[in-house]
Amino acid sequence: MEKNDGVTIIVFSGDMDKVMAAFNIAIGAAAAGKETNMFFTFWGIKTIQKGNLTGQGLFGRMMGLLNRGGINRIGPSRFNFGGIGRWMFKQMMKSHNITPLEELRQTAIDLGVKLLPCEMSMAVMEIKREHLIDEVEDSCGVATMLEKAFHSKATLFI
Repeated sequence: MEKNDGVTIIVFSGDMDKVMAAFNIAIGAAAAGKETNMFFTFWGIKTIQKGNLTGQGLFGRMMGLLNRGGINRIGPSRFNFGGIGRWMFKQMMKSHNITPLEELRQTAIDLGVKLLPCEMSMAVMEIKREHLIDEVEDSCGVATMLEKAFHSKATLFI
């Protein structure tokens, strides 16, 4: 199997710092002309959600309420302090001229990074396509993600 010069990033975490690293790597790869794919699974899907409530059944609605998506709702992996940490980190990023997550995501999109939502995670968490930002690709399974990864020179799990 011949590998291209691309990068596949599996975004499992929905933590601000890890998502920031994933988007920075994706932007760097895409800016260098590499085919770049980001596969969002479980908590990582929060990053590509619009932020609206999700879920149909009781558990799905509870999950949608307790784990509400949207890139501006995700907090740091440490020191979140019930949401205060998210606010604090955003202020610190702003004071140091660090690009906000929403802009990083848009830059990745503008550079042609493919955003691939995990079909199984969406089913389990009762997230529909209309709950995701418009720029994502169709949902796909692990076979599609693995095909992308097998053809990439670098595959990262974040």
